[in-house]
Amino acid sequence: MARRDASDLASRLGRQAEAVCRHYLSAGRRQGNYWQVGDVRNTPGRSMFVRLKDTVKGPAGKWTDAATGEHGDLLDVIRESLGLIDFADVAEEARLFLSLPPPDPEPQPKQHAPTPAPSGSAEAARRLVAMCQPIGGTLVEAYLRGRGITALHGTGNLRFHPRCYYRPDEHSPTETWPAMIGIVTDLSDRITGAHRTWLAPDGSGKAPIDIQRKAMGELLGHAVRFGLSGEVMAAGEGIESVLSAREVMPGMSAAAALSAAHLMAIQFHDALRRLYVISDNDRAGDGARNTLIERANAVGIEAIALSPMLGDFNEDLRTFGRDAVMAHIRVQLAPQDVARFMSLAA
Repeated sequence: MARRDASDLASRLGRQAEAVCRHYLSAGRRQGNYWQVGDVRNTPGRSMFVRLKDTVKGPAGKWTDAATGEHGDLLDVIRESLGLIDFADVAEEARLFLSLPPPDPEPQPKQHAPTPAPSGSAEAARRLVAMCQPIGGTLVEAYLRGRGITALHGTGNLRFHPRCYYRPDEHSPTETWPAMIGIVTDLSDRITGAHRTWLAPDGSGKAPIDIQRKAMGELLGHAVRFGLSGEVMAAGEGIESVLSAREVMPGMSAAAALSAAHLMAIQFHDALRRLYVISDNDRAGDGARNTLIERANAVGIEAIALSPMLGDFNEDLRTFGRDAVMAHIRVQLAPQDVARFMSLAA
């Protein structure tokens, strides 16, 4: 979606800000000139405020979450409340709400037969993501719940593929298994890669194959991201470990870099002021934690390690339960973040 089109749609939505909020943020209510709700994902609560009328402080439709520091416009509300990824889908939904005709199609060059994307490339990852579906009601949701992960808001970068190709090696026949697909993005939300976790046919665990996880595309510096970026975020290696920590601090944005080496190189948003490093309890995890903390401190970002009791936070969650993980993480957070992020999980 072109920047001018996005600005025009956001402006049109702003002129109907209250109607937009009643539709997409139905868990909230009007308070004076603001719509008040828990967060941009339509969680009940009172920490997020959407401006309903133009004021000297800014135009209608702009919002701020006082608990997390997140902010944005009504296009962000549509994206996050519906779990959308591509701006084209957000624009289409906005146009449907506004009863606008679709944009005129751009002239298309002469079509040629599509060429196969190189195996393992970023383009191959984007094509894989295009064939996936949201995780609600799928084996991915069952798989995550089986691992104790139930706080699934802000997980729009996870998708489900019912028949994802798997090939143990170049000499073996291709198999198909259901898979959880993690969408790897850069800081501008551009898809650069994908991470596949092949699942058992009933979603009870991972598939009974030799290589159960594999990434593709451009990964260095990028991550599978959960929630909107703000002044505070958490970053770790594995998807399940990061989501397990986020289970007890659901308002915090987080990123899974997918390996210790990639965690060391993860990029920082300009607005980031405090980074929690979700470390794995092994030598590689220790090294990634120390390097990332050093990098963050060098650019003025406060960095705090979150260490698990066992190997990683998903092992903690499955072994000790949610309350024990909450108590363990609580004492590691900065005091001001306990109220900001853990109160939503209480």
